[in-house]
Parts: sequence; structure tokens; C-alpha cells
Amino acid sequence: MADVLLYHHIQGLTEGVQAFADDLRAAGHTVHVPDLFDGRTFESIQDGFRYASDVGLDVMEERGLAAAEGLGSALVYAGFSFGAAIAQRLAQTRPGARGALLYYSCIPLAEFGGAWPDGVPVQIHGKEGDEFFEEDLPAARELVGAVKDAELFIYPGDQHLFADSSLSAYDPEAAALLLERSKALLSAV
Repeated sequence: MADVLLYHHIQGLTEGVQAFADDLRAAGHTVHVPDLFDGRTFESIQDGFRYASDVGLDVMEERGLAAAEGLGSALVYAGFSFGAAIAQRLAQTRPGARGALLYYSCIPLAEFGGAWPDGVPVQIHGKEGDEFFEEDLPAARELVGAVKDAELFIYPGDQHLFADSSLSAYDPEAAALLLERSKALLSAV
């Protein structure tokens, strides 16, 4: 079973993110879910972004990187949107990564050194009409084109945080498929 470090999205460590982590735990995986917002959650993406900007996006990233310390190196890094950037950075640069699950976001490979580590599988998930994911789709396609063990899953619809059961963007059908595909990667590492 996999050891997963899962980062929340810009609305914080919501009940839906916790429920997703619990679903992975129920499948036998160990899941660490750091709270980068010190217990705060937000009603909207804009409110969460405003908070993260006020605190400092670099501070948030440092909190995320610090959360990996002391957990060992054989981790699968996973993140939702805002958290996907931290997960990708760690998977791409921290030796020993076992995999990556990038939900709703992907950063250009060049941002973190330009290369993906050999033998580290990655999945990228997003909705075809999601305005935020559409911005990252070229980077996702680049990663999938450059990495042997990379998969890109595009779902119908336009909701951004669609796997968070505590938000109005929740899409139960797409979320179930995302979870199933994520478990498949975790079972393979």
C-alpha cells in the first residue's frame, strides 16, 4: 500500500478533502493531509486565494514543502488545484518519489527543472470546460507527452473542484471515476 501526502485546494482543508483522504485510507493507503491554512476554509476560490495571497503564496508553498519533511522519501504526492503545484514540485524534485496525482492543475515541467524523474508515474485529472484547468492543459499535455508513465484524464463538465463532496462543484460520477483511477495508480506503486 502507498504512503500519500495529499495537499488541499485553495478553499482549505474542507470536509470533502478529508472525506477523499478517508476513501484512500479505506483502500489501505496511509494518507497525510497537512492543513496549510491553519484551520481556515473559504466559501469561494476567490476568498481562499485572497487569504493565501495575504499570507504570501511563497509562505504557503514553504508550509507545503515543510510538511514533507520527516515523512520519508517513498511518497506519492497528490494535490488538488493549489495543492497540485506543491505535489508536482515534490514529485519532480524530491528523490524517492513513488508517484504523483495532480487534480485540476499541472505546472510546466520547466518550472521545476524541466525533467520528470524516471519510473515515477503521474496522473493528471481535470474537466474539459474548467477555466482554471484549461490554462494548465498545455502543461498537462506536455508532461504526458514527455513521460512514459503519465496519464491525462479529462472529464466532461466545467466544475473546478469536482471531487470535493462538501462543495457545490461536486460531481459524484466524475469524482468516483477520479477516485477509482487514483486507487489504481496507488495500488501499482
